[in-house]
Amino acid sequence: MSLFYNKEDDVKGKTALITGGTKNLGGETAKELARFGTNLFLHYHSSSDKEKSEKLAKEIESQHSVKVEVYQGALDSAEDLEQLFAAAKKAFPSGIDIAINNVGMVLKKELTSVTEKEWEKMDSINNKTAFFFLREAGKHVKDNGKIVSLVTSLLAAYTPAYGVYQGTKAPVEYYSKTASKELQSRGISVNCVAPGPMDTPFLYGQETDESVAFFKTCGLHNRLTKLEDIVPIVRFLVTEGGWITGQTIYCSGGFTAH
Repeated sequence: MSLFYNKEDDVKGKTALITGGTKNLGGETAKELARFGTNLFLHYHSSSDKEKSEKLAKEIESQHSVKVEVYQGALDSAEDLEQLFAAAKKAFPSGIDIAINNVGMVLKKELTSVTEKEWEKMDSINNKTAFFFLREAGKHVKDNGKIVSLVTSLLAAYTPAYGVYQGTKAPVEYYSKTASKELQSRGISVNCVAPGPMDTPFLYGQETDESVAFFKTCGLHNRLTKLEDIVPIVRFLVTEGGWITGQTIYCSGGFTAH
């Protein structure tokens, strides 16, 4: 922790709720916050991830002497999000100080080829879930807390084939701006983080070898964004970066600029 921080930015002994919190970016963010003494309520989606999620929780607890609870469930409806935050409150009666939403889905497809079912699924995961996450976070995160939503650097891109992904992620930026103003009187900061193409399984299902190679040429050091590029930025926003609110932080190594 820097010498220059406000006491409300010290996360030791506080509690963070993280959706998608047991693997990829969510899992690495959880580990990072645990290093600073943060207790964790980690959501994961699929029951097939139960063993890995519980193993991660035990590892974090033993390494950092913090409390970690895991929660499995879909986040498809407002009721699902209500249940998520209710479960977090039950596990941590003192309340939630930090809420981070990693949930998202990508679709690379030209608009004329997108089916109604594909659009509805993308809208549900990227837009609807994010909205009701923010709604519930606004109700449950404690005063002087922090809320972060993961979006995408493609919000600043001029490109074909990602229109549905961009279009269903774009509202999150505006929901977050509104929430940041509405929650300002309670000292709660609300921000978005917009990574570049990340070297995770989330990327490769939609891309060819050629498109991945092109993405690498667009950023610093001719590589994709790594988890370790983004985790410190999320951590900063919920610690020393508490004065930042209502912003979308583009961190793509130059893939896009905004």
